[in-house]
Amino acid sequence: MLVNQILSMKASGEIYTVAPDASVADAARLLSERRIGAIVVSEDGKVPLGILSERDIVRELGRRGAQVLDQPISEVMTRKLMTCTTGDDALVILDRMTQGRFRHLPVVNEAGEMLGIVSIGDAVSARLKELHAEKEALTGMIMGN
Repeated sequence: MLVNQILSMKASGEIYTVAPDASVADAARLLSERRIGAIVVSEDGKVPLGILSERDIVRELGRRGAQVLDQPISEVMTRKLMTCTTGDDALVILDRMTQGRFRHLPVVNEAGEMLGIVSIGDAVSARLKELHAEKEALTGMIMGN
């Protein structure tokens, strides 16, 4: 299954972004309100500069203490951002996420502008649907349907 198919199956196509100069507390509040695990950091809401996950916040809280909540996101975000395109395969992005030990992957076009975001849960769900369809097809072939 391709990333464009995964995006089309998502309930919401919204991309939540936050400016790099916003505070970590603002980002944590948005993550909580939207019930999401990561937020893309972007100046213009289109081109990703980095990503901030719950894990990033917890790691920095452990290192620096509660004062990190007043720091700008640019000091805490993951700058080495991995992305994918709509033509990438679910297995490829699952492998990329597993190897990189991250759970969110912005989807970008040729210009580097975001089209969506795929979580590891989205990719696993898509793969399970794909496997179910293959099982049904094989069962139908065996049963003569």
